[in-house]
Amino acid sequence: MTTIMANKRKDIWLQIADVRPIPLSINPEEEARCREAEHLVNSLWDKWMKQFADNGSSQEVLARVAFRFAQLYFDEYAHNKNVNTFLEKFEKELDGAVIDV
Repeated sequence: MTTIMANKRKDIWLQIADVRPIPLSINPEEEARCREAEHLVNSLWDKWMKQFADNGSSQEVLARVAFRFAQLYFDEYAHNKNVNTFLEKFEKELDGAVIDV
């Protein structure tokens, strides 16, 4: 008899910058990744709060952080798309070489 366990969710709270804590309901195996993201965002926010202390509100700095992470995401997305295109082309060439043998 196979027992299927239901996916249990875990409730956590993320503290991002000086915004009130954000509740999340996640799969337990996602917590480490969520905490790492929380840490990275807060680290960059802390650094830039010091750097832009004279001319940036906390909200503006948090917007800069959000924009930077969006840039990184889209850079990686474009890179992955290029890699996938290369791999598809390579696979076709490899298939052709194997068939010709």
